[in-house]
Amino acid sequence: MAFEHIVIVGAGHSGGCAAGALRAAGFPGRVTVVGAESHPPYERPPLSKELLSGSVATEKTYLQPLAWYQTSNIELRLNTEVLGIDRSAQRLELSGGDTLPYDALLLATGARARRAPFIDERQQRVFYVRDIEDALALRERLKPSTHLAVIGAGFIGLEIAATARKAGCAVTVLELAAQPLARVIPAEIGYRVAELHRRQGVDLRLGCSVEAVGAANGGATIRISDGDTIDADIVAVGIGAVPNVELGAAAGVRNEDGLVVDEFGRTSDPHIFAAGDVTRHFNPLLGRSIRLEAWQNAQNQAIAVAKVMAGGTTAFSEVPWLWTDQYDMNMQIAGAPAEYDRLVYRGEPANGAFMAFQLVTNKVVGCISVNSPRDMRFARMLIASGKAVDAEHLANPALKLQDMCR
Repeated sequence: MAFEHIVIVGAGHSGGCAAGALRAAGFPGRVTVVGAESHPPYERPPLSKELLSGSVATEKTYLQPLAWYQTSNIELRLNTEVLGIDRSAQRLELSGGDTLPYDALLLATGARARRAPFIDERQQRVFYVRDIEDALALRERLKPSTHLAVIGAGFIGLEIAATARKAGCAVTVLELAAQPLARVIPAEIGYRVAELHRRQGVDLRLGCSVEAVGAANGGATIRISDGDTIDADIVAVGIGAVPNVELGAAAGVRNEDGLVVDEFGRTSDPHIFAAGDVTRHFNPLLGRSIRLEAWQNAQNQAIAVAKVMAGGTTAFSEVPWLWTDQYDMNMQIAGAPAEYDRLVYRGEPANGAFMAFQLVTNKVVGCISVNSPRDMRFARMLIASGKAVDAEHLANPALKLQDMCR
């Protein structure tokens, strides 16, 4: 099916990558990108790190300079919200009363920060970090005299905590789970992450349930379930994300905590595709559908789906991969194992640089690397291949992972 006008809804990382991929694939038709924000497509990882610290300018987060869209013959409509999809007429209803026809539609609407039900939304000292303006607003408040409380010890919460400590802030982190990053790493490694933050002066409280956040004395008071209260100047919340499925779901696109797509990015409507954080997509390597909130998926799935929309036939099939930088720690995570029966270390965790392989019998299904980035691509190759490996070989740093991939 050849399309003449492709409209991309969402001017975030996925939307920007898809637009560029359409032109790179030789798509000659009209391309329109519609986004609610005032910024052109940008990368989100710097929001909780470099942009929050002020070490990079806002424009450095942009995928392309603004002028690139004009030279690439891509219509960029910012500050514009899509209010509805008329599937029968293949037309979008836009804010301001405009409409926009399409031959094919790519929904790259991403995700939004999960709101905390125990916080009054009128509370002015509470910050979520999901977009550029969020990061800039919080950055203004990170001063050496500031006490920041962070609710949630996931990637966003811990990166904000690390950035704030570098800025000289006092930091308290409150996490409901028994370990940091509980959704993505084993407890043994989570323990080491906790110790890293504590060594850096963070007051990290695990197994801590927040009941309410209120205003007091020009700051915020946090009441936790054991009856204790914590006073802070400001509060940052990082308790996950919610996929922005509402637009597609209201139009009847299949939704299961993410717009459901196949390995080619197709939804239940042949003229509507989706990519990035908003999707629950089938991963051929894993043999199941997953929803990912990760830079790699936002970029590479969008590129793969755009190529399909331009006439290609290659499925998106990659080992999930994500990373985080906190203080002097670079952690990378590959795979998304539903379960594993063995954890094999390569290198000594006490030395601060190691890899931990998650195995099912003798096959690698996941890997966590800490300050060992060079071997991660070989770990991903082992996961993708599904080949049997010798656990003793994995654990021996003298033996090259590269050779085990052959």
